[in-house]
Amino acid sequence: MGEELRARYTQVRQHSLALVAPLQPEDVCLQGMADASPPKWHLGHTTWFFEQFLLRPQLERGLHLAYDPAPATWSFLFNSYYDAVGARHPRPQRGLLSRPSLEEVLGWRQRLDGAMQALLGQLEPGDPQLELVELGLQHEQQHQELLLMDLLDGFSRNPLEPAYGPEPEATYRARATDGQSRSEGPWLEHEGGLVEIGHPGGAFHFDNEAPRHRQWLDPFAISRQLVSNREFAAFIADGGYRRPELWMSEGWAIQQARGWQAPRYWRDDGEFTLAGRQPRLAELPVRHLSWFEADAYARWAGVRLPSEAEWELMGPQLPQAFGLLWQWTSSPYRPYPGFAPAAGAVGEYNGKFMSSQMVLRGSSVLTPAEHGRLTYRNFFPPASRWMAAGLRLARDAA
Repeated sequence: MGEELRARYTQVRQHSLALVAPLQPEDVCLQGMADASPPKWHLGHTTWFFEQFLLRPQLERGLHLAYDPAPATWSFLFNSYYDAVGARHPRPQRGLLSRPSLEEVLGWRQRLDGAMQALLGQLEPGDPQLELVELGLQHEQQHQELLLMDLLDGFSRNPLEPAYGPEPEATYRARATDGQSRSEGPWLEHEGGLVEIGHPGGAFHFDNEAPRHRQWLDPFAISRQLVSNREFAAFIADGGYRRPELWMSEGWAIQQARGWQAPRYWRDDGEFTLAGRQPRLAELPVRHLSWFEADAYARWAGVRLPSEAEWELMGPQLPQAFGLLWQWTSSPYRPYPGFAPAAGAVGEYNGKFMSSQMVLRGSSVLTPAEHGRLTYRNFFPPASRWMAAGLRLARDAA
């Protein structure tokens, strides 16, 4: 297990470096909006996480490690939202952090990785620190997806429409059309009843996925396919962005104030992607929608969004469930019955955000493969549009 974990640690950390390899020096401080973060900040924050929650406590306990922590001021720069750790640099101003330089951040990562490998070699099976190592790796993988979606937002604001590279867009288009068929009928039905959802334990999962618990579901049906560009274009043509009766009040006010007329990256007959502007294919799933847009579309179509329990129950049967787009549900992000956050600062990881957000299920083409599990609960505010999010529909059974 020790060698396997050390190899996995190396793989995850190296993948973050591979993601920034195509970037120019000017790109690494790019922050297009307050909700996004620059690539350099992601590299620093994920390194800070291991230092803060693993290496510093070990050094304070007297464990011999050949590692000098980063300057204390760097914790102020790279702390994200852990109030129990201390104050932090304002999120909207992360793009102003021209220093430390990328070279300094990469040097820090290299020093920390050496110390982490030494630590992993000393931990015995069953040591509770191993759980923190796994959490750190899963955390870094989440930031790998965030890095790409933040970069897409930043590049989209450049009139030159720069391209990051052909991937992951080529993979997205291949997956979206592979085996695509609507000949089996548009709906999958379920008789409802008392069901169980949530992670059963026995493997890594985030705290918000547990505990496993029972819910009652009335009979329902869920769509086999994600809503396509063609279908969403029909919503637009029918005045979908001009009809307040289709929208939640907050969503209507936001889309009016921000001038939404189409999904986030639609441009004329194309759409902006990490590969630059690409043709918008009618048959591909529509993406980069807010929850408000997804909900308005469902109401226009005379149906609704699935609850997260309905999605989890039917997920094994759903085409396009994983590796393409996150899918909005009708469920607010709330704790499961019996939920308890972890003790200490790491308990701030998920629990403190259980208000004013909506749940997405599945995974996207940007998501690491092992994060595409039935019980994974992603969450964003309902006005967010920069992540790779689409929608599938549900309805009450006749």
